[in-house]
Amino acid sequence: MATMNISLPDALKEFVETQVSERGYGNSSEFVRDLIRHEQSRSQLRAMIVDGMTSGRGSEVDEHYFERLRDRIRAAAPDA
Repeated sequence: MATMNISLPDALKEFVETQVSERGYGNSSEFVRDLIRHEQSRSQLRAMIVDGMTSGRGSEVDEHYFERLRDRIRAAAPDA
């Protein structure tokens, strides 16, 4: 694992330390890694949204659309 040093103003350092203690992180590195993972997920979601928006015309979203969706879900559900 690589090491990266960052400089924070006192107020941000205190915030990180509070988050570590209140949210059960082992140390500040775990907290920062978690923040970075969340940002990676957000970036991937944004990219997927943009891809969807630029992929062309989508389906008409009306009652028939939702009924077909419900039918597909029912058909895929295991019999109880």
